[in-house]
Amino acid sequence: MKNTIAIVGRPNVGKSTLFNRLVGQRKAIMDNESGVTRDRHYGYGDWTGKYYSVIDTGGYVHGSDDVFEEEIRKQVKLAIDEADVVLFMVDVDAGLHGLDEEFANVMRRYQGKKPIYLVANKADTNARAHAAGEFYALGIGDGDIFTISSQNGSGTGDLLDAVVSHFDDPWVEEPDAGLPKIAVLGRPNVGKSSLFNLLLGEERTIVTDVAGTTRDAIQTRYNAFGNDFILVDTAGLRRKNKVHEDIEFYSVLRSIRAMEESDVCIVMLDATRGIEAQDVNIIGLADRNRKGIVIVVNKWDLIEDKQTNTVKEFEDQIREKIAPISYPPIIFTSVLTKQRVHKAIETAVQVYNNKSKKIPTSQLNEVMLREIEAHQPPSTKGKMVRIKYVTQLPTHNPVFAFFCNLPQYVKESYTRYLENRLREHFDFTGVPIGIIFRKK
Repeated sequence: MKNTIAIVGRPNVGKSTLFNRLVGQRKAIMDNESGVTRDRHYGYGDWTGKYYSVIDTGGYVHGSDDVFEEEIRKQVKLAIDEADVVLFMVDVDAGLHGLDEEFANVMRRYQGKKPIYLVANKADTNARAHAAGEFYALGIGDGDIFTISSQNGSGTGDLLDAVVSHFDDPWVEEPDAGLPKIAVLGRPNVGKSSLFNLLLGEERTIVTDVAGTTRDAIQTRYNAFGNDFILVDTAGLRRKNKVHEDIEFYSVLRSIRAMEESDVCIVMLDATRGIEAQDVNIIGLADRNRKGIVIVVNKWDLIEDKQTNTVKEFEDQIREKIAPISYPPIIFTSVLTKQRVHKAIETAVQVYNNKSKKIPTSQLNEVMLREIEAHQPPSTKGKMVRIKYVTQLPTHNPVFAFFCNLPQYVKESYTRYLENRLREHFDFTGVPIGIIFRKK
């Protein structure tokens, strides 16, 4: 990835606030509690006609035994390796901190190999800006300290002028524009981040046994095996009465926003727990937002004593719980043993193709008018409904308009009949179908 900026530093110096400012939207969760950001978080921005990508990282804590901080350190180093320019952030308000000095020792390994800028944040006043001089003791960067306030934006223009001076290669404004977006959703601890990392072939997100490890919605481009799309890992979605912390509340909001912005949702279930009420809620939410849906039952390797009909019984149980939603395909996988993982992705891509499918009007009428002739709409109050013509509307999701003499008398059961025939003939697996009746 060209023109890449990594924002690094100890916890709670304002990295995510600067990230949001550089990308022009509130993509990263911000909170006064340290350690809110854990994974590498990517976004895009531009300055004076030059486009760039930005990586937000978690706070680097040297030598900690905490499982999250250990994993964050790995993510920070990966971000630095990937970046063309590194912004080492410190906090003027807190002053020179021991963690700054320890992290400076890490950054010295990269000195001279790539541009490193020392950025003193929270310099909202002249007095604070002058106090930034103490950070020269770190011996990091090219000699200058950029004093900024990521909260109100002061000083960020001068910083960006210096940063983009290193970007010579032309770059497109939105490199991911127009690509399908597939979001991985589910309750906490069902294996979403493990699936994400397995597909990308790297530790893109932190994975632990602790529920709620992922906080932000993390997206990246997946380009392999002939596929090219945006894959989004999300925080686990709990029931409202189970969410007690502000950070988790915002994590849930990010997950829901990721779902709303996606084309297809992979909803992951835990095979050892079966389908639970919150799983049904998540599938229902995706259906109400008219998203393509693939249900992935993970941890299938942990189910013992599997019989010939175990899969069918499990699938029947799922379909019974999510009724009347009947269109999502169900894939049984094990991320741990890599069982049928690529089958799940291939199915999600096929669902996207089904969602984008346009049926020629002539073919649609040839097939559907024959089905209507074989099974006419039932009469209501002595009124006979005559359907004369059908066409697909130019919408993001498949919506079909049936033109008839008395649209108000078409019963719901007949609408379901038409939907089933459309699915049977044109393969709309995984996709919600809209049917409307208009007067001709």
